[in-house]
Amino acid sequence: MSAPAVEKAGGLDTGRLRRLLPAYGVYVALLVLVLFNIVYTDNFLEWSNLRIQLVQVTPVVIVALGMALVIGTEGIDLSVGSVMALGAAIIPLYLGYGPVAAIVLAIVGGLVIGLINGGLVAFVGLQPIVATLAMLVAGRGIALVVSSGRYKDIRDKDFLAIGTDTFLHVPYTVWIAAVLSLIVGFVVRRTVFGRRLLAIGDNRPAAVLAGVPVRRVLVTVYVISGMLAAVAGIIQVSRIGSADASRIGLLIELSAITAVVVGGTPLTGGKVRVLGTVAGALLMQLLTATMIANNLRDSTAQMVQAVIILVAVYAARERRTR
Repeated sequence: MSAPAVEKAGGLDTGRLRRLLPAYGVYVALLVLVLFNIVYTDNFLEWSNLRIQLVQVTPVVIVALGMALVIGTEGIDLSVGSVMALGAAIIPLYLGYGPVAAIVLAIVGGLVIGLINGGLVAFVGLQPIVATLAMLVAGRGIALVVSSGRYKDIRDKDFLAIGTDTFLHVPYTVWIAAVLSLIVGFVVRRTVFGRRLLAIGDNRPAAVLAGVPVRRVLVTVYVISGMLAAVAGIIQVSRIGSADASRIGLLIELSAITAVVVGGTPLTGGKVRVLGTVAGALLMQLLTATMIANNLRDSTAQMVQAVIILVAVYAARERRTR
């Protein structure tokens, strides 16, 4: 009896289950977690609670969008937390020229870091993990130099409105994350750039032979990741009302990678699941909030998250090798 027949003999098509898990597992897990909270967590469906969850997950979603693009090329960007810190450090220096000028310069800072990362990967030939690890250290060092290592309060009301005001009772930050998600999803699924990105991740030598401008695409991907990380840093500063280059963005690269992997984007590249990435970020945020609401230790939440990551990576590996 063939292997597929054996799988189906017991009433369960495990092969089909393995194919579906990477694509839809995150949505099932998120739905189960939401239903659990509806039943067991007091006031879970109150808008005040849902709003807190959405606002807290927004920076992770934005950073994860850029990370998903990078991972789609079979790369990685470990510098995103430092880019957030750099963006946060730039804001108070230029708020005197108006919020728009400060925001633009912060994003330019992220662009420059992304350009360096992309150049090191595409032209120098460094492994992405090496190039971005170096920038993880250097970027936060630059942020500390820019800020003189000082914690700075932000009092500009127009700038703070980004993190505190709402439109149709939904915080601006959530709208920003939603719009950016739609844009990234459109780029991946509907543009030539998106197809080239996936081709590079799927088979770079073949992409080169097909005439894909590999270096240009790689540089652009890391620039986008840097700019999105800077946006996340801007949002974080506007939300908490202060800029602390030593703490903002700390370890967010791990949260972003987790969201991407749990969302169904394989670390081996060639595929980007934008909606899955957003769902992955929401799942991990809600999981942590659920643990806290039910008086479980942070260590327990971390262990559960680790199990989820392992399952997601294994499922993606199984799919890739088939």
